[in-house]
Amino acid sequence: MKRIIIHWTAGNAVPSSYEKNCYHYLVDSYGKIYNGKFKPEANEVCRTGMYAPHTGGGNTGSIGISMCGMFGFKNKYSIGKYPITRVQFEASMQLAAKVAKKYGIEITPETVLTHYEFGKSHPKTTSAGKIDIIFLPPYSWVEPQEVGKFIRTKVKWYLQREK
Repeated sequence: MKRIIIHWTAGNAVPSSYEKNCYHYLVDSYGKIYNGKFKPEANEVCRTGMYAPHTGGGNTGSIGISMCGMFGFKNKYSIGKYPITRVQFEASMQLAAKVAKKYGIEITPETVLTHYEFGKSHPKTTSAGKIDIIFLPPYSWVEPQEVGKFIRTKVKWYLQREK
């Protein structure tokens, strides 16, 4: 496994059966972690119906971690009914650190990134234009272009505590 891609589901506060098919790990609004249908290793070689299709054009070798919520998000003034919570965000970053440690993934902008960042750097994929994650309700001061950096800083912080 070569990278971790962080998402929001654009759904409600807990994972649906459909979402469990798309991501390796999901975190609900209370910080509870759910396993997806497929283990990360299923994405080493992506075969139709046999892997977690979380990032169009970037699934091979990628582990998908998603925070449940953000249904109805339009912008920072209209965040929808199920905003990401602080406890959920922190649990997700701690999970990302554990996954990075387990798979020996270094924390860089190419190896731990948001779905939005992947789409920006791969404009010819179906991930181009995805907005997860451009806003963090518990950290509303973080600008959209800084969300990935903020996430990597948090993951590094938790990784240092994993040792």
